[in-house]
Amino acid sequence: MTQDRPTLGIALMLGFCVVAPMGDALAKILSDKVALGQLLLVRFGIQALVLIPIIALTGRVWRMSGRVLSLTFLRTLMHIVGIGTMVSALYYLPLADAIAIAFVMPFIMLLLGHYVLGEEVGMRRMVACAVGFLGTLFVIQPSFQEVGWPALLPLAVAINFALFMLLTRKIAKETDPIGLQAVSGAMAVALMAPVIFLVPDSALPILAWDDLLPASTWTLLVAIGLSGTLAHLLMTWSLRYAPSATLAPMQYLEIPIATIIGFAVFGDLPNTMASVGIAIIVASGLYIVFREQAIGRRTASAPVPDHAVQTPAE
Repeated sequence: MTQDRPTLGIALMLGFCVVAPMGDALAKILSDKVALGQLLLVRFGIQALVLIPIIALTGRVWRMSGRVLSLTFLRTLMHIVGIGTMVSALYYLPLADAIAIAFVMPFIMLLLGHYVLGEEVGMRRMVACAVGFLGTLFVIQPSFQEVGWPALLPLAVAINFALFMLLTRKIAKETDPIGLQAVSGAMAVALMAPVIFLVPDSALPILAWDDLLPASTWTLLVAIGLSGTLAHLLMTWSLRYAPSATLAPMQYLEIPIATIIGFAVFGDLPNTMASVGIAIIVASGLYIVFREQAIGRRTASAPVPDHAVQTPAE
């Protein structure tokens, strides 16, 4: 067991909140310079190249049962689709808007937990979900007027990653998280490489591979792979040193940090309606997080009924 070190855990989560939107900013820069297939193949290839040696050096467990391996395959497909959809959204939308809309994911997870997994969800959290969705509409509406249906792509990202997280939760106790990501990276490369290199570029331009990209573009592609891998490691390590209840509210720092990065790199700022929507999303999400914490504390402190107390056998 790793001893809790909340300050270190919070610092690592803060690192994640900085690195993740930086990776998204790099993806936005490259979204009109590199075919999506090439970007994804390099991104997952670097993930595998970085994590597989870590597993070898640390002796982590990466072998999986047949059931977990099949679920990991499905999870990898969803990961490819999720990142691909987010990169496509960033081609059309400001960085902060795309990330804010994608932050509807916690609300979708709460609803899926209730209706799919049968988890108990109170009326106040349901209302918070509804308010959060309303905030999302505030962010989508001006973008929809400007770019049309691509403004809905981050919503598709949120739905995909909500299902992705539920699947991850299902197998998390049966596999090491870094081992899982390493296997997933290798799977993604094995899935995408044959398609990208065997299908003619003219048939699917989105999957084209260009060997003649400038060195600066290759540098940014490598940076995307490294930032995505580092972001995952920071989040994984943060959860080793601090409980998720402590770290969950901090994830919403990603939105203002993305706003700062978006303004610094692209000169983009959310308009008034989008800013109001972002504030609503953050407030609703934080309410759900703190409500979950309060319920968890109440459950933990509830007295144990007499009939539930077990005594050692004589």
